[in-house]
Amino acid sequence: MIDVSIPQFKQIESGDEKAYTVFVIEVCAAGRRHTLEKRYSELHTLHRELKKTYLTPEFPPKRVRNWNPKVLEQRRRGLETYLQGLIHQDILPKILLDFLEINMATQLGYESVCFLSSSCDKRHPSIT
Repeated sequence: MIDVSIPQFKQIESGDEKAYTVFVIEVCAAGRRHTLEKRYSELHTLHRELKKTYLTPEFPPKRVRNWNPKVLEQRRRGLETYLQGLIHQDILPKILLDFLEINMATQLGYESVCFLSSSCDKRHPSIT
């Protein structure tokens, strides 16, 4: 079982660069929990790649240069719903597992991981 949540976002300010927002992603897989920080653009790139091959949930839109905390909170909730929609599918593409830094597919040698459900064939977990 994999659980994903985005409990918060952070504004990152560095002296030389413009401020930007990262979304804190908590991942729990195989009894282990880790945290990632990803920008909206990284999540959108993942979405574009997944969309080439898989049916994906709707990706939350971005409002240009809107740093309003209410808008960022709405985006955080939308991204959390999006990721949860991805991980609750029967087939988890390797690109998604890699993005979430989950090593299950790599360790098993599959392009995708198929978790047990009525629509999965236990003998052929790969979709390649």
